[in-house]
Amino acid sequence: MKAFPVFVIALLLFASCNNRNTQQNGDQADSANVSVDTTNMSVDRTDLTQLSRAILKDFKNKNYEALVHYIHPDEGVRFSPYAFIEPDAHVHLSTANFLEAVNSNQKRLWGSYDGTGDDINMTTKEYFERFVYDVDFLEPETFSVNETISSGNSLNNQAEIYPGTQYTESHFSGFEEKYNGMDWRALRLIFKQLNGNYYLVAVVHDEWTI
Repeated sequence: MKAFPVFVIALLLFASCNNRNTQQNGDQADSANVSVDTTNMSVDRTDLTQLSRAILKDFKNKNYEALVHYIHPDEGVRFSPYAFIEPDAHVHLSTANFLEAVNSNQKRLWGSYDGTGDDINMTTKEYFERFVYDVDFLEPETFSVNETISSGNSLNNQAEIYPGTQYTESHFSGFEEKYNGMDWRALRLIFKQLNGNYYLVAVVHDEWTI
């Protein structure tokens, strides 16, 4: 067998060690990037969870003056009684007229009831009691961030109406055994960022539909 010169063997050993060091450095760089991304995601989830709980607490306690501060200052907030959001039919309130609407006894059209198609004519407070905080969403059975837990017959077009937004969902799978889960409830709070802060742009109520 032909012998290799000593300097060739040394050169090969040097190249092998250099490649291993380069690969290790690359793996460390990738791990660092993943760590940063994971940290950012964790902060977002925590922020959204805490923000959602604050909003739900204010709805529960009917602290509407505090709720104004969570509404998107430019886009306002839209209320949808079911998963299918209809921008032209569902009520949209700005920060300027939110409290006026809440304190008014005037009924307004919020959309139509599933099944019958009858108009949902309610005052703002009546609507909140039926289509926002009709169950204790502050203490839900399941809570998720950017994940839809519930699904019914009603089409969910949230991604189309509010692309690129983030949301939370408070969900109950049902309350009475005799209904076999048909009395489930969900509430989604949809947020959009502005100047690094999350603001509420939509409140979507969801339940079993025909």
